[in-house]
Amino acid sequence: MDIQGIRRLLPHRYPFLLLDHVEHVEAGERVIAIKNITANEPFFQGHFPEYPVFPGVLLVECIAQAAAILASETIGAEASQDTLYLLAGINRARFKRFAVPGDQLRITATIDRRSGKLWRCPGSIRVGESLTCEAEVLFTHKVLE
Repeated sequence: MDIQGIRRLLPHRYPFLLLDHVEHVEAGERVIAIKNITANEPFFQGHFPEYPVFPGVLLVECIAQAAAILASETIGAEASQDTLYLLAGINRARFKRFAVPGDQLRITATIDRRSGKLWRCPGSIRVGESLTCEAEVLFTHKVLE
């Protein structure tokens, strides 16, 4: 899925649309997405100018955005049109290595549990073979009228 497909499913826009490409999505099962980190990311002006590090909270947001795509494909809704996904919680977030300009993040998320409108999705991020981040995101979806 290219950036246009991502934009159809997520309401996020620059600078907060973090995913560049979706490699694979299997409704109800799993998603694999890509984020290419460049030195031009706006937050590197302050995080940290002499040693730019991709913020950990944005790593978790990458997992949340990938999980929202998976949820959207699972229920067959286009978030930017009629459904909004809202973060409800973050569990067991762990950061194993820094992510820096030049890294390509490979983001994987699965659906662990769904109860009504509440979703629980564990996810991980790798750079090459190295585990960079893992977290479980909880979110809900709201149908817009």
